[in-house]
Order: sequence, then structure tokens, then C-alpha cells
Amino acid sequence: MEFIKYIVNLGPSVMLPIVIFIISLIIGQKPGKAFRSGVTIGIGFIGIGLVIGLMLNNLGPAAEAMSKNLGVRLSIIDVGWPGDSPMVWAGPIAMTAIPIAIAVNVIMLVFGLTRVVNVDIWNIWHMAFTGTILYIATNNIWIAWVGVIIHAAISYKFGDWYAPIVNDFFGLEGIAIPHGTSAYCAPLAVPVEIVIDKIPGLNKININPKYIEKRFGVFGEPMIIGLILGILIGVLAGYDFKGIAQLGMNMAAVMILMPQVVKLIMQGLMPVSEAARDFLQNRFKEKEFYIGLDPALLLGNSEVVAASLLFVPLTLLLAMVVPGNQVLPFGDLATIGFFVAIAVGIHRGNLFRTLISGSLIMVINIWIANETVPLLTQLAKMVNMLPKGATHVAALDQGGSPLTYLLLQIFDFKNMGNLIALILIGGYYILGIYMSAKYLKNKSYVKNENIG
Repeated sequence: MEFIKYIVNLGPSVMLPIVIFIISLIIGQKPGKAFRSGVTIGIGFIGIGLVIGLMLNNLGPAAEAMSKNLGVRLSIIDVGWPGDSPMVWAGPIAMTAIPIAIAVNVIMLVFGLTRVVNVDIWNIWHMAFTGTILYIATNNIWIAWVGVIIHAAISYKFGDWYAPIVNDFFGLEGIAIPHGTSAYCAPLAVPVEIVIDKIPGLNKININPKYIEKRFGVFGEPMIIGLILGILIGVLAGYDFKGIAQLGMNMAAVMILMPQVVKLIMQGLMPVSEAARDFLQNRFKEKEFYIGLDPALLLGNSEVVAASLLFVPLTLLLAMVVPGNQVLPFGDLATIGFFVAIAVGIHRGNLFRTLISGSLIMVINIWIANETVPLLTQLAKMVNMLPKGATHVAALDQGGSPLTYLLLQIFDFKNMGNLIALILIGGYYILGIYMSAKYLKNKSYVKNENIG
């Protein structure tokens, strides 16, 4: 267990190249080629980290200033995935969750229950979060492990169902995104897509970067959209001219730089992906396999980044209207694109539909995040990571997950909370999962030309 903990603590930019290198050797790649692929992928993830850091360092303070400027008075801070993932890794079941999640993947592959080969060990923290919260709620390690198993199995199925979108719309051939916020939020967008398709007039509205560029010329280009949205956020934050201009330019840079670092990852990944598919298809005839990777890859899409910027002020406004909400969105605001990334693909880049489904996604995540505050606070105290001066903590990413929420209700009856909300959210989420399994496999997704 100490060895696994050591590898995890290396971080994704070091851990993933090691995993890729080992897998490449197993599937028969030459050591030199395998080493080059691993290093290239690692550099790409460092690049993504730098660009996300650019977003965090600029949007974080802007979001805080905006909440004050808009008069948002909420008492519990969202620490986001940068805050709750270290808590999970330091928690009581994290190191056992990794071999359990890997075993679930292997068993599902052997029995043909998934086509996803997950190499993103870091994001197993989402599955470990579910197990940890169940352990804190029930004090039963077996229930915690069952929670990890169920979350892992559902995540790999998410990878299967949304792979056509990841491959065709996002242009990430041979890749699946089975975990993270992007995957567990995606079912919430599917019913919205189906309903809008059936509403005359509404189903004709299609706002996307191509439409904006055609209508507004240079002002529709991704970097100019980033500039404008950055300026808008700066204005709402009450910044002076210098602050507004700097935020605008930084967001324009994000729109251009993110697709470039994603390209670098794909450059390193493609030889490994092709070799892995050949290796598996030689053993499992007539089956197509996908390499499971981090949802950060989806931020290489200009519509996702645009939606991410739009949802910074919108999420703050939604937090003001969610009944009983005490959570101030903060830690996850800079990477809010993760929540709506696959939804963008489901809606084929239509930002009008993404705004509708994304608003629903954020309202549900905010509401659930309130329900998990006591358990997350208990975890923070357990691992000595409660922020100085705070009495409670919340997290939208995973702390607001409908999947974790439903499993918590199933295994811990005293946590039933608001029964009406549980029925509504649970019923809608199960409907979304059902529709994802049945609806998406029969749809065709046009390759997005805005990937860069």
C-alpha cells in the first residue's frame, strides 16, 4: 500500500507517464518508443496543469471579487477538486480503492462488460471519494468497498456510452472519458437534448462558434470570445481597467493554449492507443477498445472553454436561487468546464442547449453539495485538512455528484434528507442513465472542426 501511495503522490504528470510506459512495454512496444510516448504525455499534462493554473490564478480571485460585488452572501466555501481530492487520498480507504477499481476494470474487460481500458489511476480518487463518504456515514468498510465497486463499474459504462462523442465530436480517436465530473454529469444533459429536439422552433436554435464567427466575423474567433468573456467577468468583479484587460487577455490565451497542449498529449498517446487496440483485438476478436483518460482532454475544445467562462458568473447567480443553499461556489469555478464538457458534445457544440442543461447540472450539484457538507467536513477534520478559520467545507466536484448522492441514500437510510428532492433528483438521474445507454449508441456525432 505504501508503494501505491508513493506512486499516487507523484501526481498525474509523473504517475501517468510511468503507467503509460509500463503498459506500452506489456503490449509489445519497443522501450525507446514507449519511453518517448510516456514523456510526451507527461509534458502535455504539465502543459494542461499550467493552463488550468492560469485559469485558477486569474478566475479564482475574480470569482471571489464577483461574489462580493454581486452581494452573494453564502457561508460555506466550495474547496473544489483541488481541496477535496487530497482529503480523499489521505483518507481511510484511498489506497484500497485503487486495486479495487483496477480489478473491476479487468473483470469487466474479460467478461466483455466494457471496452474501456482505464490508465488514469489518478482519477480513481472520484471512486475513492464515494467509498470514503460511505465509510464515514456508515462506519462499515465493506459498504465503502461496495460503493467503490459500483461507482467504478458505472464509470466504465459511462466511458462506453459517451465514447462516440469523445471520438467523433471531440476528435479524440480511441479515447474514452469514464470518470471525473464530466462523466457523472453527462446523464443530466441527455434528457434535455431529447426534449429540445421535440420542441418546434426551439430545436432550430443553434448557437456555436461557427455561427458566431460567421455572424460576427473576427469577434467569433475562439481567442476573441475568450477575451470578451474575460472582460465581462472582470467588469462583474468590479476590476479597474488594468485588471479587466489582464483577465481578458489571460482568458484569450487559455482559448488558444489549451488545444495546443491537448494536441501534445494526443501526439504521445496515439502510438500507445493504436498498439493497445491491436494487442486487445488480437485477443478479443472484433472488439473495439478505448483508452480511459482524464476529462482535462475535453478542455481542448473551444466550445467547452467558452461554456466554462460563461458558467463562472452564471453558477454564482444560480447559487443565489437554489433553495436552502449555503455553499459559495469557489474552488471549482475556474474548472467549471469539467461539469459541462460532455454535455457540450451531447448538444454538438450548441451553446444554447448547453446553457440549459448546464444550468440544470449546476443547480443539482449545488443542492447535493449542501447535503454532503457534514460528511466532507468530518473527512477534513479526520485528515487534518480543515481550512484555517472554517467550521464547514463543501465541494461541488464529487461532493455534488448525483452518483455519490444516490449511493449514500441507498446505504445510509438515516441520510435520506429531503425525500421529495431525492425522488426528483434520483428519478431524473436514473432516467438520464437509461437514456444514455439507449439513445446515444444510435446517434451520429459530426467531428468538431474547432479542436485546433
